[in-house]
Amino acid sequence: MTIEFVVDICRKAVQTALLMAAPMLLAGMIVGLIVSIFQAATQINEQTLTFIPKIVAVFLTLLLMTPWLIQTMTSFARGIFTSIAGF
Repeated sequence: MTIEFVVDICRKAVQTALLMAAPMLLAGMIVGLIVSIFQAATQINEQTLTFIPKIVAVFLTLLLMTPWLIQTMTSFARGIFTSIAGF
């Protein structure tokens, strides 16, 4: 096992983690932006108002993206096992 091989596996792991986290983070960011615009327009300065919509949006996104997340994880794990077995 060479250094390049290990670095490549780590790079793929970080890319996969970022790819899998992106939909939930994007949903939270969009909902947060919408709530912030609503708060600015109505001059409601309640700090806790943003948490519930963000949590709901992230949870719903997680539920909708679960099949894709599982497929991505299994594909990554299968690729690692294949590359390790071929080494």
